[in-house]
Amino acid sequence: MVKIPHEPVAVNRKQFLHGMVVSPHTVAAKAGETILQQGGNAVDAAIAVSAALSVTYPHMNGLGGDGLWLIYDASTRQVNGLNGSGRSAACLNKPMVLSQRGAAAAITVPGAVDAWWEAHQRFGQWPWASLLKPAIELAQKGYPLSSSQFRWTRKDRDLLIRDAGAAATFLAPEQRPGCTVKNPALAQVLETLARDGVDAFYRGPIARAIVDYVAPLGSPLSLGDFANHQSDWVEPMTTTYRDHTIYQLPPNTQGLSVLQILNLIEPYDIANLDEVSYYHLMVEATKLAFCDRDRWIGDPSFTHVPLEQLASKAYADRLRTQINLSQARVENPLPKGGDTIYAAVVDRYGNAVSWLQSLYFDYGCGVAPPELGFVLNNRGAIFSPDPNHANGVAPGKRPLQTLIPGMALQHERPHLVFGTMGGEGQPQTQVALLTRVLDLGVDIQTAINMPRWRWGRTWGETSARLALEGRISDDICHGLRQRKHQLQIEANWSEAMGHAHMIQVQKTRLFGACDPRSDGLAIGVG
Repeated sequence: MVKIPHEPVAVNRKQFLHGMVVSPHTVAAKAGETILQQGGNAVDAAIAVSAALSVTYPHMNGLGGDGLWLIYDASTRQVNGLNGSGRSAACLNKPMVLSQRGAAAAITVPGAVDAWWEAHQRFGQWPWASLLKPAIELAQKGYPLSSSQFRWTRKDRDLLIRDAGAAATFLAPEQRPGCTVKNPALAQVLETLARDGVDAFYRGPIARAIVDYVAPLGSPLSLGDFANHQSDWVEPMTTTYRDHTIYQLPPNTQGLSVLQILNLIEPYDIANLDEVSYYHLMVEATKLAFCDRDRWIGDPSFTHVPLEQLASKAYADRLRTQINLSQARVENPLPKGGDTIYAAVVDRYGNAVSWLQSLYFDYGCGVAPPELGFVLNNRGAIFSPDPNHANGVAPGKRPLQTLIPGMALQHERPHLVFGTMGGEGQPQTQVALLTRVLDLGVDIQTAINMPRWRWGRTWGETSARLALEGRISDDICHGLRQRKHQLQIEANWSEAMGHAHMIQVQKTRLFGACDPRSDGLAIGVG
């Protein structure tokens, strides 16, 4: 049977009555706490957290990136999906050579800010400007440099130093974790947004500053691309698992993969599998789901995705026959990168928000207009250069999104609000959390703390490997190698496995759990 630790190694599990925020940076979580304490709802708090994280976690998200949301509206008992991902430039040439970094990689419009605005217009209660105030103060007065930002800035120094704006914004000398960092340029941008609303970003001075800076450096983005951008409200996809309804966003996201993996493993007695078989089954189901992802998922405005078939139980029954419980299947998926933030909020009224923001790679394309204080994303690097592929590069098209916020409802009410950063690992970690809570019966903090895995192929690698945290025992590693898995052993608490966070809703309590791999906190409102 899967071994469950008697005591979590790192505990940040909190229970409260009237609200809960989990975020990968402590001061950003506190921004959401303040909104909840003063009577704001979950969407209000989520916008405040999003803006604050754009300041305090700039290496993984920001105004230059995208945002994807699931919002549970307690008044209607409906889950609403919000796709805040950007589209590629209208003048994009086909065929083209896709760049991973630099201004030439900035080929999609940032969608995060418009997602904040759309969520606020539909569900927000507090004034827009008040929700950006905590982020403005953090950028003006400073915030404690996280160990994550310190590590990634040091890793990406050669990238950032190539761009004058990025170097000036993020490469201040002698910074160490815990020191105070300010970003006055970003504070001014946020003040402009607070005063003038979303038009300032997409049809005003911010859009002009972006285009004026990146166009001479090779980006195809134009003022028209910004002016024509819009987020979309979408119908989430669902499946059932252990008397819960699991919600995911539809394409262009990889949310389908979570539903397929759950459908594939559902008939197995997960709680009674030995540990080697547990890891093996999860990985083999992931391989099959990723085959469909890599074949089918793209912008639904450009390609037909047979979602009803692919997400069905009947399809999973047929696909499951390809799982061999004694030997690993050989697959070589497309490489996926990505660094992201995940956060979640539940309020006293029963509303819930699960959302992610991302630049794609750490520090995105590595280009930051100096008067703006944020980097632009490189999400377009995930396009296929083959224009005939479902995710093939084309003008005005959304690329495949790895971002997948999750929710599990029971009796039409949220029970689990969950997600993680980590590109290729997001579907795998979501399934790990769900099976640990719903099958193994562990609490949500233990589910997050338990060792994790990630199967896939990253940029520059020629074959897929199964990455395991170092805390996974030698016996399990030996058993997986016997089943022909190629292993890669990571650090004991590897940030590469993502920052996963969860909120559990019970009748009289809210429980929050934050990943010790992050710099964050679960904060409740009593």
